Amino acid sequence: MSSPVSHEPVLRSLPGSAPSTASGAITGVVSVLLHAVTLAAILVLPLMGEGRLPDHPSQVEAFFAAPLELAPPPAPPPPPSPSRAAARVPVKPPSAAGFVAPVEVPTEVRPEAGLDLGTEGGVAGGADGGVPGGIVGGLPEAPLSPPPEPVRVGLNVKEPRKLKDVPPVYPMIAAKSRLEGVVILECIIDVRGRVADVKVLRGLPVLDEAAVEAVRHWVYTPSLVDGVPSPVIMTVTVNFRLNEGR
Repeated sequence: MSSPVSHEPVLRSLPGSAPSTASGAITGVVSVLLHAVTLAAILVLPLMGEGRLPDHPSQVEAFFAAPLELAPPPAPPPPPSPSRAAARVPVKPPSAAGFVAPVEVPTEVRPEAGLDLGTEGGVAGGADGGVPGGIVGGLPEAPLSPPPEPVRVGLNVKEPRKLKDVPPVYPMIAAKSRLEGVVILECIIDVRGRVADVKVLRGLPVLDEAAVEAVRHWVYTPSLVDGVPSPVIMTVTVNFRLNEGR
C-alpha cells in the first residue's frame, strides 16, 4: 500500500537575498557619483574653454554683481525770459527816389480800398464793374464813314501836278505797222495821288492796253477840296509817235 502525500507548502529560502541588498546600495552610490561628475563637467568645461578657472572667490562673485544704475538725463534748459527778446531794428521809411521792397512779407494780400477790379469772367471792352442791361462783348463797332465821292477837275478844283511819269511801251505790232495815234483816258486819282481807276474814252485797240498800263504807274500830288484831301476825276492823253521813239 502507498503512503499518504503531504500537501503543506514547502518554504525555501531563495539564494542570494542578502547579497542583492548590498549590491543595490552600491549601485545607488555609484549613480550619485556619476551624476555629480557629469554636473561638474557641465559647469567646469565651459570655463576651461574660455580660459583658466577663477583663482579667487571674488572673481566668481563678479557674476552675481548688482546691475549698474544709470544716471537720469539732465533737465531741459528753462525758456528764455521775455525781457531778453531781441530788440527790433527800426525800419527806415522808403525814399521817393525808387521802389523799395518791404521788410516784412504780409501773410495775405488785401485789395486797396476804392479799387474795383471788376467781375471775374468779364468781357473785353466792358466798363469797370459792368453796366446793368449791357451788351455782351461791348458796344458794336461804329460803321466806317463812306469815302468821299471823287470830284471832277474844273473851275473849283485845281488839276493835280504829275510827280511820276512812266512812258508807254510801244506795241510791237503797231511799230511794225508804223501805226501812230492818241489814246484819251479818264482817270480817278485817290487821296494819296495814286491812279485808282482808268477808263478809255477814245483810242486805238492796238494802243489802248499799252496806254492804260502806263497811266496806272503815274503819281500825282493829292488834291484838296475845301482843305480836305479828296479823290478827283481828270482826263489824260497818251501820244504814240514813232519819231519820238515810242
